[in-house]
Amino acid sequence: MWDSWFGHQLINKINTEFSMSFQKTILALTLSAAFGAMAQTAPAAPESSLTYNLGVFSEYRYRGIAQTAKKPAVQGGFDYADKSGAYVGVWASNISWIKDSDPKGNAKGPVEIDVYGGYKGNLSDAVAYDVGGLQYYYAGNTLNTVPGAVNANTFELYLALSSGPFAAKVSNSMTNLFGAYNSKNSRYLDLSYTLDLGDGLTVVPHLGDQYVANNATSYSDYSVAVNKDLDGTVISATVLGTNYKNRHGDYVLPGTGTKELSGSALVLGLKKNF
Repeated sequence: MWDSWFGHQLINKINTEFSMSFQKTILALTLSAAFGAMAQTAPAAPESSLTYNLGVFSEYRYRGIAQTAKKPAVQGGFDYADKSGAYVGVWASNISWIKDSDPKGNAKGPVEIDVYGGYKGNLSDAVAYDVGGLQYYYAGNTLNTVPGAVNANTFELYLALSSGPFAAKVSNSMTNLFGAYNSKNSRYLDLSYTLDLGDGLTVVPHLGDQYVANNATSYSDYSVAVNKDLDGTVISATVLGTNYKNRHGDYVLPGTGTKELSGSALVLGLKKNF
């Protein structure tokens, strides 16, 4: 009897100690796995970046209007994004519209240089914002020598909101808009949707509306861009147009002869991001 009772007690003690040890081991493994998973899935801290881009396009269109008289454009720039959300950038392109605006062909301003900066952040998990300013600088431009026009240099403030693939942006000119007399506080509304088809292929439909203050030349524009990213080299094809002609007649500049500069077009592009 004694031997049997002692044996049972010894076995129970061994089972109890084994059970407690096993539970501690399982708990330790569970905590280790949990902390390991947290370490692996924790979002990486944002990093600052400096990127460059250079591209060639069949023509340069801005807000639907031809800027190079339907001739090719070479464009490029760089962007610095700070981990805080602040960013600055510079972008440039050849243009001809300033010279083409002068019936005598004497107006100068062959290059557009855009300098911009702002801040990006999140209003919530679903909504992001981008606020900043953009200076359009037309180096050495003499558009003010053309009757009815003023200096082409323009400064805009902008605010953009985005949620998933949808983005909305409004820009307000704090100066005269692209040489239009008495056009301060003109506004442009930009709506776009980025459809990601995978493997670097995106389709981006866009609608825009350009209100020109104190001027009768307000209009709307549209575009659908198809982009293919091949390891930083982006091939693009964009169908675009405006309703300018329907509202105001042909958009023709003296230096382009009879070219209608606001109509529909297919713009092809090749850009390299570094």
